[in-house]
Amino acid sequence: MLTSAVAGFSLSIALIVAIGAQNAFVLRQGLRREHLVPVVLTCALSDALLIGVGIAGVGSVVAARPDLLTAIRWGGAAFLLGYAVLAARRALRPGALTPAQRPPARLGATLAACLAFTYLNPHVYLDTVLLLGGIAQQHQHRWWFGVGAALASVCWFTALGAGAYRLAPLLARTRVWQVLDGLIAVVMVVVAAALVLG
Repeated sequence: MLTSAVAGFSLSIALIVAIGAQNAFVLRQGLRREHLVPVVLTCALSDALLIGVGIAGVGSVVAARPDLLTAIRWGGAAFLLGYAVLAARRALRPGALTPAQRPPARLGATLAACLAFTYLNPHVYLDTVLLLGGIAQQHQHRWWFGVGAALASVCWFTALGAGAYRLAPLLARTRVWQVLDGLIAVVMVVVAAALVLG
């Protein structure tokens, strides 16, 4: 059981550490010190749910529906490009990046964005439902593999959010926010382009 759990943890952490839209969003929330715990919980629980769905065998059903994957891919790309535009606008207007000059986002709006970054990103399905779910089937203790994979998600998002939170006092300058939002915009465009180009 332990071997399966460690294998699930190792593979999952390798997949989610890559810089992507969801990680960039969690990082930004951590730096803003805004709704961080609900965002981390939403990301981690969503990953656990999708991993469980994959282990239960739904991944093979999704893989057999290329039209569904195509719709998810184009919808995700459109969402990411829209968010890239918003991030680019924030980067070009640094005065709007000062927390004191703008009210915090509402929890509902923040969680809606978090859910969109999670469920409109086809890579999430490929990594969790198809890849992790498929590899779990090769383990005698597939659900322990899933527990390890889900634990990796909890550890990563907690570390990412808390690490950003601790760095926030050092990153309280407008210029840093401008650069960060510029980088987020670039990441979103690159991920969206990768989705469209297949």
